[in-house]
Amino acid sequence: MLFEFERDFAGSLRCIPMIARQKLDIVCIKLSLRQWSQFSREERAELADLPCTTVQQQTVYRDRVVHLIEVRCDEPLRPLAAPCLEDWQEPDRMPEAVIRQAQADGVPPPTPDQWAALLPLQRFALIKLARSKHENENFVPAMKEFGVLVCDPRVAA
Repeated sequence: MLFEFERDFAGSLRCIPMIARQKLDIVCIKLSLRQWSQFSREERAELADLPCTTVQQQTVYRDRVVHLIEVRCDEPLRPLAAPCLEDWQEPDRMPEAVIRQAQADGVPPPTPDQWAALLPLQRFALIKLARSKHENENFVPAMKEFGVLVCDPRVAA
């Protein structure tokens, strides 16, 4: 699954799509874009498509990523310290980063009801975009795509 806001840069799988980034976070692996680009197109598609919900699926996913890094990359595996699952899995608590990014972009943050209604992957995407140093230009397009921001007040006159 690709979001519309990421089709330009992730549609070709040259960049790591949110669905794969979420799974990598779940299995506590930090994958660089350089490592991602060393995987074949089929391997990248596989990592986007493989399920990663149950403990068994997560083990299979992690093992697959570890294997690909070992055979394709000249960089070592970089584990994440701990999974950061609580933020996007909690529909009742919006992270401060999302509120700050909305304020920085001059748009209203999601209401508590809007935040709760988002799918977990949508919440994950907004959190990642809010915390990113180089991708937050997609924060507002993502909010629009997810139906949180109906009209961009920055363009209203």
